[in-house]
Amino acid sequence: MIILILLISIAIFYKNIKTNEAENLYFCGMILTDTHTHLYLDAFEADRDLMINRAFNQGIRYMLLPNINSQSIAPLLDLCEKYPENIFPMMGLHPTDVKADYQDELEIIETWLTKHKFYAVGETGIDLYWDKTFLEQQKIALKSQIALAKRYQLPIVLHSRDSFEEIFEVIDETIDENLTGVFHCFSGNREHAEKIISWGFKLGIGGVLTFKNSGLDKAIADIPLEHLILETDSPFLAPNPYRGKRNESSYLRLVAEKLAEIKNTDISEIATITTKNAIDLFHFPIKNFE
Repeated sequence: MIILILLISIAIFYKNIKTNEAENLYFCGMILTDTHTHLYLDAFEADRDLMINRAFNQGIRYMLLPNINSQSIAPLLDLCEKYPENIFPMMGLHPTDVKADYQDELEIIETWLTKHKFYAVGETGIDLYWDKTFLEQQKIALKSQIALAKRYQLPIVLHSRDSFEEIFEVIDETIDENLTGVFHCFSGNREHAEKIISWGFKLGIGGVLTFKNSGLDKAIADIPLEHLILETDSPFLAPNPYRGKRNESSYLRLVAEKLAEIKNTDISEIATITTKNAIDLFHFPIKNFE
């Protein structure tokens, strides 16, 4: 009987370890932060809560949601309200959504900034990959959102696809002690990286780091960890071995592991430093983090 009770106790113990894997990771200091993930999009409609719990089970405790346009605000805020201790909102107008009516969209963005708590202005920036029709409007929208970031004392989250030089020009015109932020999904070269960190901005490192021949590993090899934060940009840009499939926040663990390999350290150090960097930048509320 004693042996049977002992076996049952051991079985319950190991079941609890598996069930509470996220809590065990937290206890061991394994706290990762996905600083850029679109969890509210339709791509997650069928399994959103399961997907979020998979992230928790991989040690991803905090997730920040960038806005896209006026239509994405409601689902974004609904999700943040459902997970108030883990998921936090940003407010901005995505550059690919800068169209003829962009001024109306910016007015909506600013109205929300006056009446709700947000942790960044974003995502904004310039995108010249899909369409260059509204380049001048994208520049104006970016400058407007930089002004909002300064006014509301928030960091800015920059999308820079095929547009480093254009964004650098805008930042050079507007940079001062009141402007900080991150170049999200950084995929530039070493020169780009050095210019960005010279402004005090962070580099958002995501799945591209795991892509063969992306060159990102070489670009950031000598960049100190204090300048880096982690992200997935899910459901986009899934890391290897899921490249081409739907991305999700749980895959941030793969990005962290690759960064640990590049920096010749362990994933716990990557988690600790990059999460501290994210907290310092976005100032989201935390519990039990050293």
